Amino acid sequence: MTLRRPRSLKWSLVLRIALLQCAMLTLIILGIIGALLATGLIPHDYEDASLDVLVDAIARDAKGDLILKETPDLITLRSNVPDLWFIIRDKQGHRLQEGTVPAAFQPFVGLLDNISDARIDHAIGDAAPPAAKIRWSDTAAGSVQIMTGTKGGLSLLRLLMEAPQLFLWGILPLAGLMGLATLFATPWVVRGALSGLGHAATEAERIDIDKRGVRLPLKDVPREVTPLVKAVNAALERLDRGYERHKRFLTDAAHELRTPVAILNTRLASLPPMPERARLLQDAARLSTLADQLLDLQRLDRQAEHFKPVDLVVIARNVVVDLAPMAFSAGYEMSFEPAAKSVFVTGDRTAIERAVTNLVQNAIEHGGNTGKITVSVTAPAVIEVLDEGDGVPLGERERIFEPFYRLHPRDHGAGLGLNLVQEMMQLHGGRIEILQGDPSGARFRMTFPTASAAAED
Repeated sequence: MTLRRPRSLKWSLVLRIALLQCAMLTLIILGIIGALLATGLIPHDYEDASLDVLVDAIARDAKGDLILKETPDLITLRSNVPDLWFIIRDKQGHRLQEGTVPAAFQPFVGLLDNISDARIDHAIGDAAPPAAKIRWSDTAAGSVQIMTGTKGGLSLLRLLMEAPQLFLWGILPLAGLMGLATLFATPWVVRGALSGLGHAATEAERIDIDKRGVRLPLKDVPREVTPLVKAVNAALERLDRGYERHKRFLTDAAHELRTPVAILNTRLASLPPMPERARLLQDAARLSTLADQLLDLQRLDRQAEHFKPVDLVVIARNVVVDLAPMAFSAGYEMSFEPAAKSVFVTGDRTAIERAVTNLVQNAIEHGGNTGKITVSVTAPAVIEVLDEGDGVPLGERERIFEPFYRLHPRDHGAGLGLNLVQEMMQLHGGRIEILQGDPSGARFRMTFPTASAAAED
């Protein structure tokens, strides 16, 4: 199923405004014409009224003679003009006459063969409609010549029939000009009216799990969109409250776990050396690790502006010293290989230490309980943890950083360690990679941004 492309609000408004302008222009022109007719500014005594009615009524009978059909307009004309008269003739000599031609127009009857079109006025210079007209017209019976008086009224229906011509030559050009003006002006107007939404969208891009408290601004937002912005802000506030409750729960749970785990470690340490004691110590270490990881989730909330210069060599050495007993008891050799006396980066000391601890604990857990675990620190700012186990299949190297994902379903871990390492590296602007060990095993490489790179960012 394909999703429809969302419609552009700007161009939707442009189209609707253009159509509205065309409709309003048409109604205005028609209203003006109607007002002019009602007030008499457009004369009601239309000079072609009789001619138009006769043209529509002319037909031929079976013999080919000219006849008049009793159209509604013809009936109305005869009712309104009792002394109606006309002469209709064609080039074949057929003739149709009704009424008495006034004496003043009798001389023109004998001259019809020599007249094409004529207006016969009451007097020379008279501005009123002519008293009679002579005109050749195309009808249903063919081309005929009509001579008749100019009595009759302007038919509103006939006027409306001329509306298409009025629209084509009058309204359409004006509507086109208005449409072009709308096309260029409306986007600018709409863009200005919706500028507040642009600011809100820019602010929405800042919303992130690590940047809580962000709200969309209501300034300059159109009133119609304000309820949506308020609803989004209310939803963000509810999410923030939920996140705070979740964070407090994790912190409290981790602290509650650390006390009984510490007591358990103390009691196990007092037992005499035996294989069961080593396994119990390893299990207790896993519990302690889980509690620390839960606290790490809370620690990730710290912002980068609280970072300070820290020495990666010191951090890595402390981790090796702390975890060496666990590694020795699990059957590993432990090696620390710094390439320099100090390698400084800007970051959170505790978070980096926990990240390195998670990687070393992961190596102890999955290194096959044999071989050597090597922790190295190299310039410009890299920490590597290398084991000599089976390594990580190429297809799994991205998935193992997902929370609660375990490469081997029977692993004792919770599947949080590597995810926390990735989160911590992202918090520091660095990255974590998995490389193939040499000659075997997995090589986890933590690359931190140098001071110059951080300054450029």
